[in-house]
Amino acid sequence: MNDGHDYDIYGVGSALLDIEIQVEDSFLQTMGVAKGVMTLVDESRQLQLLEAAGSSATKISRACGGSAANSIMTASALGSRCFFSCLVASDERGHFYLQDLSRNGVDHRQDGFSDHGATGSCLVMVTPDAERTMNTCLGVNEQITAAALDELRLGQSRWLYLESYLLSSETGFATALKARQLADRHGVSIALSPSDPTIVSGFGERIEQLVGDGVHMLFCNWAEACQWTGRNQLDGLVEALASKAATFAITLGARGAVVAGQSMAAVHVPAPRVQAVDTNGAGDAFAGACLYGNSRGWSWQSSVELAVRAASQVVANYGPRLAAEALRKTRANFDAMARHSGAARGQGGTGGELSHGE
Repeated sequence: MNDGHDYDIYGVGSALLDIEIQVEDSFLQTMGVAKGVMTLVDESRQLQLLEAAGSSATKISRACGGSAANSIMTASALGSRCFFSCLVASDERGHFYLQDLSRNGVDHRQDGFSDHGATGSCLVMVTPDAERTMNTCLGVNEQITAAALDELRLGQSRWLYLESYLLSSETGFATALKARQLADRHGVSIALSPSDPTIVSGFGERIEQLVGDGVHMLFCNWAEACQWTGRNQLDGLVEALASKAATFAITLGARGAVVAGQSMAAVHVPAPRVQAVDTNGAGDAFAGACLYGNSRGWSWQSSVELAVRAASQVVANYGPRLAAEALRKTRANFDAMARHSGAARGQGGTGGELSHGE
């Protein structure tokens, strides 16, 4: 789809090297780790956890990650042209990270290095119930500033995608606000993820400031939506989120997702049944696949239908995202199913005009 935009999605987020291990619930309890959420830690705490896990933990993978980065790489693998702004250190991890972005077809600034500190990392602990618990050391991500942004590329994009993990630091918050300002200036549609219930509870005021008078697309899971709105029933969540976004999707784990909006009644999209082994990255894949579909001109419902399938495949495999080949196969199977059923993709645009709840 070519309408004068050089990029489908411009992402801004934390650059984190994911280190993923399998552990028992007893390990989390013994080490005082809050299960199922993201906790910010320093390097010494990460090292303590790795040493304590020792031979009792199975190392699954080391991968270039971060929430927005995983979404961007998912969209890129499906066929979107993407650009990602982040900050890494000039260390082995940082060079690996930028090289991995390039290997995944994602454009980025070649000078995106900090001369001080270490590249951020995230220890992902996966328990037997497939739940992921993250302890994140932000490293130089805490130093990111608006200098990391590329206004030319952002202005050439259909979508700006922001993760709320940025909001945990003063400079990250300022960077997110500047990115939103640039998107508004150039008429770029804005998509946002609250990222984690702990971010909503700890930095809710900053999220509200970033949302301002509304965004075009919002991605959240059930826990994030409830934490943010203070509601715990679907009707209440839909009403509350409609004041924050023109369109929004609430992921429901194995039950799929609900997509709704200011001019769209709530639609439930079920997920295919899979054997869950690792939920890490499912929400990121969902957002990336959904924005890919919309940037192709699909309706939001069709975009979410692809997104729940992509997320389900991530859950059925270890690691924060699927290989590009697996994602392309998911898309091909989805296209074939749509052709067989005669389903129309519809026209999704890029979120339409914001009515801000009017």
